[in-house]
Amino acid sequence: MADALDTHGSLLRASAALGVGQPALTRALQELEEIAGTRLFERHARGVRPTEQGVVLIRLARRVLAEIRRADEALDGAPTTLAIGVLPVAAVGVLPGVLIRLQAAQPALRLRITEGRMEELLPLLAAREIDLVMGRLYAPAVPDAFTREALWEEPISILARAGHPVLRGRATPARLARHSLVLPTISQRVGQETDRLLAQLGLSAEGALRTSSYGLIRELLLASDHIAVMPRSMMVGDLARGALRVVALPVDAAPRPAGLVLPADPPPGPAVTAFVAALRAHLATLSRHMPKADTSARQNDRTARPGRR
Repeated sequence: MADALDTHGSLLRASAALGVGQPALTRALQELEEIAGTRLFERHARGVRPTEQGVVLIRLARRVLAEIRRADEALDGAPTTLAIGVLPVAAVGVLPGVLIRLQAAQPALRLRITEGRMEELLPLLAAREIDLVMGRLYAPAVPDAFTREALWEEPISILARAGHPVLRGRATPARLARHSLVLPTISQRVGQETDRLLAQLGLSAEGALRTSSYGLIRELLLASDHIAVMPRSMMVGDLARGALRVVALPVDAAPRPAGLVLPADPPPGPAVTAFVAALRAHLATLSRHMPKADTSARQNDRTARPGRR
């Protein structure tokens, strides 16, 4: 109950998630506070928020729920399930290679993938509905109890097929403007960062093809002279194979650290530990096979290879 109230932030939403009536949940909360001998949640205009004592209880409840889930799996002899939250860019870029490694090392491990934005995934992580979040590390709006570890970079880059005319010589705005542009519609944040790079280059997005289809972008890049402005890690496989190239630019790409978000407690279980090991191994492989590419005409790119900061 305390877990649901903290996750959903209101009695109404928490009661709906728990499948009980709001009056019943209100009475249960009052009884819990009487047993605890203190106020656990403060009521406000938009719902409820935990007090300091409530935060302590919520952390304890989540720790107990996580241990009960692991105990159930162990006692039933059922394969462990790892629930992964992933942001869209990491879902099509780094994650597939990690899952291949993980399933080879842990064939009995069950996987459940939830894709979404960070603000959607963090409540699920807090409720222990997922075990970790993988992707671009945005600074939290308010301090939280999660642990964040940066492991690779996802810079916004201009991508073109190998042998593309734009790769011959300096990629000036005038030369870039000769080619049809395709832009991903991944999230509002990525869109803003993409527009920011275009503005730095003096390029207009007017007339550009915008699509949420990773497959369409990939086919246009490989089969034509289209160029794309997007996080390069979405195309990490084609970049590593040499089918796509990063266009050297006269401006520096802004840093976009990516990695893992984990609960501060309890300590990660074997499934999470195995996932982290597979992720690190995959990033190490990419660092060996990704070509060196410039983010500017002045310096070698330090972000083309995952794991470099």
